[in-house]
Amino acid sequence: MEVAVVFGGRSGEHDVSCASAAGVVTHLDRERYAVRPVRITAAGEWVVGPRALPAGTYGVADLVRLTPAADVPAWQSLTEAAPALGTADMVLPALHGPYGEDGTVQGLLEVLGVPYVGNGVAASAVAMDKDVTKRLLAASGLPVAASALLCGPDCALPPDEQQRLGLPAFVKPARAGSSLGVSRVERWEELDAAVALARESDSKVLVEEAVLGREVDIAVLEHPDGRLEAGPPLEIRVGGGQRFFDYEAKYQDAATRFEIPARLDEGITAELQRLAMGVFETLGCAGLIRVDFFLRGGTEPVVNEVNTFPGFTAASQYPQIFEVAGLSYGDLLDVLIATALVRAGRRPAPLAAGAAR
Repeated sequence: MEVAVVFGGRSGEHDVSCASAAGVVTHLDRERYAVRPVRITAAGEWVVGPRALPAGTYGVADLVRLTPAADVPAWQSLTEAAPALGTADMVLPALHGPYGEDGTVQGLLEVLGVPYVGNGVAASAVAMDKDVTKRLLAASGLPVAASALLCGPDCALPPDEQQRLGLPAFVKPARAGSSLGVSRVERWEELDAAVALARESDSKVLVEEAVLGREVDIAVLEHPDGRLEAGPPLEIRVGGGQRFFDYEAKYQDAATRFEIPARLDEGITAELQRLAMGVFETLGCAGLIRVDFFLRGGTEPVVNEVNTFPGFTAASQYPQIFEVAGLSYGDLLDVLIATALVRAGRRPAPLAAGAAR
């Protein structure tokens, strides 16, 4: 089976996507799959790499070397890449952020009629927009933090909204990830600068109440038979002096660590898993999601954000969670591909014992 791994992209999470793709390409089982890298440069150029990469450990530099850009316009490169995508048996879009995780590439693959791993157009687009996500989850009775939406360059937060949200507060782009453009505001005098930073990533900005408590992630995996599995809870511990789990803490600070399973009461763990699967179903997800929670006061779950294609390096939360659950990185990819094949109406190859548990 030929699997095209698409990565890179025009978003601020380009580098994170390349790192995820390196993990995916390294761990795809060459006895099952012929792997082909397809890179989207930061300028939007699509570059098709060689067919049937041999097994081995690949880094970002290796993937970039295998997909040299020709500096042609994005539209021209896409016409050249379309045959490689259209003839693949499966596309795995290891993309994060706008122009990839937001339903745009998924829509292209739908038009081409190519099966792909993960969430569809609607769920990807909705989950990318934190404001829309919060509204849908709240309408379904799922707990979210209080927030206010700022749209347009002249929109400001009125005093009554400041009083409602309280301090500290968080300011974030509504349609970005990896904590890009996110600020913690301790005084309202800091708000304008925080909003300006967020608007560098998105014209739509959220101001949220700060939920003080533990930060816990739940990974949800869809199996080929439609069964949803919520992995053990992961607690994030930031140790590098950052005021929150920002971009540096996520990708650059060795002091950040994950505790899996988090030391939680069994009842809280079960409730977090139930809520995460509720998020999956409410947003109409497919394949996988990671739901990031806060535990207000250490016990009350609040949905913070939803990731429709979370980070996928070997050190990322999602693969680590299922590694602890007994599913290796390679077996995890097998499940995701088999589930995507079933969704496309095709028969997957039998899974290994660990993946098919």
